[in-house]
Amino acid sequence: MMRNPTGMVIIRPGQSLLKKPFSSSTMAPPSQTLTVDPDPPDIPSQIFSVVSTHPKAWQKHPSILKLIPSISPSHVTSLYSLNLTPQIALDFSFWISQKPGFKHTVQSYSALLKLLIPNNFFKATEKVFIFMFKSCNSVEDIRFVLDFLKLISDRDSEFKFNLNVRCYNTLLMSLSKFLLIDEMKSVYLEMLEKMVVPNIYTFNTMVNGYCKVGNVVEAELYVSKIVQAGMSPDTFTYTSLILGHCRNKDVDNAYRIFRMMPQKGCRRNEVSYTNLMHGLCAVNRVDDAIQLFKRMREDDCWPTVRTYTVIICGLCGQGRKVEALKIFNEMSEKGCQPNVHTYTVLIDCLSKENKLNEARKLLNGMLEKGLVPSVVTYNALIDGYCKEGLMVAALEILGVMESNNCSPNARTYNELICGFCKKKNVHKAMALLNKLLERQLTPSLITYNTLIHGQCRAGHLDSAYRLLHLMKESGQIPDQYTYSVFIDSLCKRGSVEEAIVLFDSLKEIGIKANEVIYTALIDGYCKAGKIDNAHSLLERMLIEGCLPNACTYNALIDAMCKERKAKEGMLLVEKMVKMGVNPSVETYTILIEEVLKDGDFDHADRLLNQMLFSGLRPDVFTYTAFIQAYCSIGNVKVAEDLMVKMSEEEIVPDSVAYTLLIRTYANLGLIYSAFDVLKRMFDAGCEPSHHTYAFLIKHLPEKKWMKKNSDLVGLYLVSNATFADVAAVWKMMEFDTALELFEKMLEHGCAPNVNTYGKLIIGLCKVRRLAVAQRLFDYMRERGISPSEDIYNSLLNCCCELGMYDDAVRLVDAMIEHGHLPHLESIKLVLCGLYKEGDKEKAEAVFFNLLSCGYNDDEIAWKILIEGLLNKGHVDRCSELLGIMENKGCLIHSQTYTMLIEGLDAT
Repeated sequence: MMRNPTGMVIIRPGQSLLKKPFSSSTMAPPSQTLTVDPDPPDIPSQIFSVVSTHPKAWQKHPSILKLIPSISPSHVTSLYSLNLTPQIALDFSFWISQKPGFKHTVQSYSALLKLLIPNNFFKATEKVFIFMFKSCNSVEDIRFVLDFLKLISDRDSEFKFNLNVRCYNTLLMSLSKFLLIDEMKSVYLEMLEKMVVPNIYTFNTMVNGYCKVGNVVEAELYVSKIVQAGMSPDTFTYTSLILGHCRNKDVDNAYRIFRMMPQKGCRRNEVSYTNLMHGLCAVNRVDDAIQLFKRMREDDCWPTVRTYTVIICGLCGQGRKVEALKIFNEMSEKGCQPNVHTYTVLIDCLSKENKLNEARKLLNGMLEKGLVPSVVTYNALIDGYCKEGLMVAALEILGVMESNNCSPNARTYNELICGFCKKKNVHKAMALLNKLLERQLTPSLITYNTLIHGQCRAGHLDSAYRLLHLMKESGQIPDQYTYSVFIDSLCKRGSVEEAIVLFDSLKEIGIKANEVIYTALIDGYCKAGKIDNAHSLLERMLIEGCLPNACTYNALIDAMCKERKAKEGMLLVEKMVKMGVNPSVETYTILIEEVLKDGDFDHADRLLNQMLFSGLRPDVFTYTAFIQAYCSIGNVKVAEDLMVKMSEEEIVPDSVAYTLLIRTYANLGLIYSAFDVLKRMFDAGCEPSHHTYAFLIKHLPEKKWMKKNSDLVGLYLVSNATFADVAAVWKMMEFDTALELFEKMLEHGCAPNVNTYGKLIIGLCKVRRLAVAQRLFDYMRERGISPSEDIYNSLLNCCCELGMYDDAVRLVDAMIEHGHLPHLESIKLVLCGLYKEGDKEKAEAVFFNLLSCGYNDDEIAWKILIEGLLNKGHVDRCSELLGIMENKGCLIHSQTYTMLIEGLDAT
């Protein structure tokens, strides 16, 4: 059953907030009451029965042997409460602990101790205590143990037992493992109170515990206690002190202890070296760590797997991947096998550098060697794929992870949710919220913020606000980022005044506006042409003590330039510099674009040199501004030289830069060269845009289809034509035009791919040219190219807009069959259309199938029931579909139910 996160109310399967008439038919009459056989004896009772009746031969009894795979620690705990003799309990404890897959817990050990202590099994009791202390796997386990120790310390307790120094030392080590330092001190004082004399292991454990948290001052007090007790600090003592200083990033003092060790007669071991290396790497002194690494043999020390991993991690942290891989290969050659952590460090480094194929090979290598990757290992690779938008590969790793019995954690789902949101596939992101809850994981602030951002980017502001309500209900408190997303989204859609209302309400809820929020509002005012308001808000920002950044000024400078006020823009640059804000690459690019509009290449070059002098490097947008300017005057040679320069500076041109060249070559009548540029795009892995294909189509040699719109043709043949609306291209294009485009592409070595078909089909669907789009759709499938989810959704949306609901239903079925998720906005239109036509049965069938596709149940309710049926007045239909959701076992949040009931009551 799914755990209910703090504060979150979920309506579970079979539970409804809708009032339904009570039906007596649900009650079975007495004559139909079935006689149920009593449950078989539980496992502890079965074990007790066998060991009691066969006290000397129970180990080989068939009933016991049959039960072994089913016996759990909780069964053992219950068994010890069944009046078992202490000796049999002890024997059973040892016997079951040797069986594969069984591991005692602190609870099962404590139950055994309750049998042993009253019966004076003192030697066994001591050993069991030590086993119990060592079995602690969590802070909760330790807390349980400490509570149990309070029980046996009670004078009136029947379980009274005095721990010896060995038991105390083991307990202290367990406490140190979980950094429970205050508890360690309490246990140490208890030792002294009970006259248990600490030994060197006691003091060293205390020193190590304090050093783990960087409290060297307290650790040194225990070092002095070692001397006071007539003992000498040893290698472990000094190695712990090195660790403590390193935790404080005080590597100089750590080095001092390290150098002092031989003078004190203490041998430096592998841990001493590794601790110091780790400290050096933590303060970015990786080369010093490597020098220390090379000196280990002088002390007859040999690097351990942890030593190698520390160096590899340090190199990866500085982006020195090649050196890290060299050390990795060296360790294997020298017989030191990398462990899971070593592989994880490298996989994380490669994933962050977008070397995903190499990272995947390392993961495969781990699995081949029988190593078990941790959730951290898998997450590193999943995160890498998600950042690059490679969601199919990311989900494949999730599949590998689950097949290897490694459970995803909240971070896994957050990374996947972020990846889908970046791809604007918010339905799949929302579906992952369902998966996260099903695994009894709690959505975090990051989870909700990412989903809210995703909904806003997809233009679903209403859904974003609903998520905000769910977020608050779950106990998560929205932060600056949450509200900055809403304010930015409102500004981007032109609702600046609504954004200001939200902005003004922030003080009331204790949120201080930051530079991101102010910048979004300033940019919103600028885009709306209200530059005076933007300047007023900048002044208010300064009064409130919030310092503007380069992005803030860039919004204003861009607005000035768009109003052809370049001089005022330049003055604003001077003002930002006086305010201590350095112009960014974007600042210079805005100004360069503006002066290039007037053909002032000299001024643009001066601005570029000024940018370089200030230590900034031009980016792809800066170069593209120059390329566009040179292309506008037909100077394709200089534009091509700039493309070469970009490549030399390892700047990757985007589709805009390539498309500008294609347009210019086509305008000059050099269609062959235009297709050559397309080939370069394909080779570079740069996806052509709908503009790219539109310009190529407009300049195909066969122009019969163009004659119907000579004005449009003229526009595209003008050398300085801008990126005009390409809708007219799709309005004029025929199926034969696409075939001609494909033929030319093949001549130049560019095989049409799913992206090619996608751009054409989506373009055609936007202007409702469904017949041509459908022919292209069939043509691509005939050639073995599987349509993407975007292609299906564009066709589905076009069918809905044209009122072709039967065709839309067939597309929905095809999408589901191929594992694609139809957009809920389209499904909303399909269902409303079917209901309007009176086809209730088909509408319910579509909806029923939809519930098995993995959508987030709340989002279905929001999009289809509330925004669709209720808004269209289909109240009864909405109630019926809600009933289907309930019967299907959908998990709907109480907030969503409240919205539904309010909507039903209001209509």
